[in-house]
Amino acid sequence: MRPFAYERAHDAPDAVARFRPGAMYLGGGTNLVDLMRLGVAEPDFLVDVSRLSCGDIEASDGGLRIGAAVRNSDLAAHPGVRERYPMLARAVLTGASGQVRNMATVAGNLLQRTRCPYFQDVSKACNKRRPGSGCPAIEGDHRNLAILGHSEACVATHPSDMAVALAALDARVHVTGPDGDRVVSMPGLHRLPGAEPHRDTVLEPGELITAVELPPPPPGRSRYRKVRERASFAFALVSVAAVLDVGDDGVVRGCRLALGGVAHAPWRASDAERVLRGAPAGEEAFIRAAEAELDQARPLPRNGYKVPLARNLIVRTLQELGP
Repeated sequence: MRPFAYERAHDAPDAVARFRPGAMYLGGGTNLVDLMRLGVAEPDFLVDVSRLSCGDIEASDGGLRIGAAVRNSDLAAHPGVRERYPMLARAVLTGASGQVRNMATVAGNLLQRTRCPYFQDVSKACNKRRPGSGCPAIEGDHRNLAILGHSEACVATHPSDMAVALAALDARVHVTGPDGDRVVSMPGLHRLPGAEPHRDTVLEPGELITAVELPPPPPGRSRYRKVRERASFAFALVSVAAVLDVGDDGVVRGCRLALGGVAHAPWRASDAERVLRGAPAGEEAFIRAAEAELDQARPLPRNGYKVPLARNLIVRTLQELGP
């Protein structure tokens, strides 16, 4: 690890004022410090934002406002989250071990970087790490990588479970930066790779997440399901965040679906949602919706298994939420 300077910010405006070229914000450090040890991240200057006054969860316009510095363990245990947004609580609990959740922050969880093995190995080429160097994963080890929205420049996947649930809940991310405050919708915070896979999000240099706002809970029942290679502390092969609202007549009034482990960003399954609205709730409609979404999948030679896995996970989750 190379030498770096360190300062602790007093508040969000102070953090933004301290930011300069070569700097990075430090929250819980559960991802950034690992990347620094690997030589993937080499900041000249760390601005510590872990103790800013944005560590509370408060009621807001019928929903919740979650401070950026809230620890993941506190988010998952909060009564308002567990009772009104159980899908989010479940996503957080499946995202990491208890020790990591005790340190990781909400903003840091959203901004964590891919676990693609080529990104984490500085001896290998990687367009996310060194733009223009290539993507060896396309011809190499891509078994756990993207089947949706990828490009010739990158097939990495976004690792956050929390982000998938927030994408399904239409969360809004509050940001402050050198040009003032703004709000970014989810989905919309994270980018697909295109020709610039080194840009994970739409945030500009120096911008800092200050809070995540949840709207009132959508009607219906919700669930977060995750398939992984082992029972605990593993990233998703495929995950599904689903909300299903079925009327007394058995017809789907509303549906929200987001997928994880399949793309460079949390993937909102808009095609599947469109197929389901107004359809009789049942296996036939659920299969039709899943297949409509996955028609756009472009699996690589060794990750084609994710297509039927995602289809079956979507259908199974919707069946559990149905009448």
